[in-house]
Amino acid sequence: MFATPAFAQAAGAAPGGAAVFAQFLPIILIFVIFYFLLIRPQQKKMKEHRAMVDALRRGDEVITAGGIIGKVSKVQDDGKVEVEIADGVKVKVVKHTITQVLNKTEPAAS
Repeated sequence: MFATPAFAQAAGAAPGGAAVFAQFLPIILIFVIFYFLLIRPQQKKMKEHRAMVDALRRGDEVITAGGIIGKVSKVQDDGKVEVEIADGVKVKVVKHTITQVLNKTEPAAS
């Protein structure tokens, strides 16, 4: 009924290096899956958006994050863009709120 001292002292040894690695393998695999399915595509999308915003020029037809469609009338250095949404109606928006460029203008011949 009672455990003899010999059985009580026969505890298992501490896990070795391979056993510890096997315990962390699922966590490592989850991180790798998250990287390739979530983090990497999001970084690529952010890089494309940054390139699009940096390439804005006067005359481009754009859509803002609020859904306003207008034509760029002035690109300022401090991260703002002046967009003409109707005849004589111009609004200043932050460059990074531009979500899409509809019509790209060609650069002027030099």
